[in-house]
Amino acid sequence: MSHFTVVKTKLVDREALLKALQDLGFKQVEVYDVAQHLFGYQGDQRSQTAEVILRRKYIGRASNDIGFKLSQDGTYSAVISEYDRSKYGQEWLNQLSQRYAYHVARSKLTHQGFDLVSEETQQDGRIHLVLRRAE
Repeated sequence: MSHFTVVKTKLVDREALLKALQDLGFKQVEVYDVAQHLFGYQGDQRSQTAEVILRRKYIGRASNDIGFKLSQDGTYSAVISEYDRSKYGQEWLNQLSQRYAYHVARSKLTHQGFDLVSEETQQDGRIHLVLRRAE
């Protein structure tokens, strides 16, 4: 039975988190207002709960669920088993955070009246956006 680790993040916007998870290939994401239990690789219900859940069947055969638990400070903490941290560790969390930041920025700029003119991803992974103020 794998031990689950809770990793503190700076993710606060649920919609941006969901879009970032989709960008990383997760099309089946469960979202709840009330936290639900995570399940281990043998289908056993675990004590850990989360409001945003990637079920193990979409992660890998021997995997556990991955969750994002809403903390009292408004941030989502990643709940990832020790086993799954080999594939979904800090590097994966960094990619998720980058895609999250992209969606937060796009949303804020749209709300501020900007339109996206062009977007280019650099070789180092940075994203260059060209915007213009909507008229």
